[in-house]
Amino acid sequence: MVLDTGSELSWLHCKKTQNFNSIFNPLSSKSYSPTPCSSPVCRTRTRTLPIPASCDQNKLCHATVSYADASSMEGNLASETFYIGNSARPGTIFGCMDTGFSSNSDEDSKTTGIMGLNRGSLSFITQMGFPKFSYCISGRDSSGILLFGEASFSWLKPLNYTPLIQITDPLPYFDRVAYTVQLEGIKVSEKVLPLPKSVFVPDHTGAGQTMVDSGTQFTFLLGPVYTALKNEYMQQTKGILRLLNDPNFVFQGAMDLCYLVPLNRPILPQLPKVSLMFRGAEMVVSGERLMYRVPGMVRGGNSVYCFTFGNSDLLGTEAFVIGHHHQQNLWMEFDLVKSRVGLAEVRCDLASQKLGLGV
Repeated sequence: MVLDTGSELSWLHCKKTQNFNSIFNPLSSKSYSPTPCSSPVCRTRTRTLPIPASCDQNKLCHATVSYADASSMEGNLASETFYIGNSARPGTIFGCMDTGFSSNSDEDSKTTGIMGLNRGSLSFITQMGFPKFSYCISGRDSSGILLFGEASFSWLKPLNYTPLIQITDPLPYFDRVAYTVQLEGIKVSEKVLPLPKSVFVPDHTGAGQTMVDSGTQFTFLLGPVYTALKNEYMQQTKGILRLLNDPNFVFQGAMDLCYLVPLNRPILPQLPKVSLMFRGAEMVVSGERLMYRVPGMVRGGNSVYCFTFGNSDLLGTEAFVIGHHHQQNLWMEFDLVKSRVGLAEVRCDLASQKLGLGV
């Protein structure tokens, strides 16, 4: 399952198609139970889902989920027994999905579904009742960690914490069940972008919150902030990297700062790091995490690499979104009791080995 701190409902593919290597077959399970429309779960606990639940022709609770990349899934809400560690959790609510549209079927075929980890009442972490969870995403391979409960390891550096921002009033553009933190500024090398702090604060409609979202790949900034970062980064990489200079090329629809790197150059030059400054903590993006090679794209003996920050305005998203690419090799802790997010730099591949060895 894909770990997604930006969504609520966990779901599994329940219908065999040629695209999916693995599905959940409800007919093989004695503990599977579809949720009727009349149940309190369908009527009240689905309220924080972005698309309201409905009733299908069999009087079962019908759920629809959609994502920023335009993919969507539909199916029935159901309950099932999930096992975490040695403990059984009967009656866990999830989506058993049978129809949908994917914008990236190759990637989706590698997984069976999504584990929704936001703060909504149907999210996996809320249903399990754990006070905190952590994850560690390694850079290149699939080794990594998801940990429910307390992380106390001698090899883990002390975490820096930033508080979660809570807004009680419902605002049209504010996601109240997201992990919202306060971005206060951005540095390129040691130069702080000359932006007023007010540009990072949600406005009266709730637009402009900063969400930590493991289900989004890159990091997206609202237009004025993105433009300031892009201009400063272009300035600081003059003479280090060669600009693509193709106004018609925008990677993934929102990333328009791209460079040409000779195919015979095995590694990128030393690049200025970008620091995201949160209240109480800092996320430093450096080295390989700053650039992403556009797969299969070659221009005159050059690979094309794009800056891994994009423009939220081009995505149609009214928010700052911190994606998983910039969370690589960071221990990320989500403390639900103290309402805070903690982070510390760590080599996730080594941490994964240590946990595997029980140290």
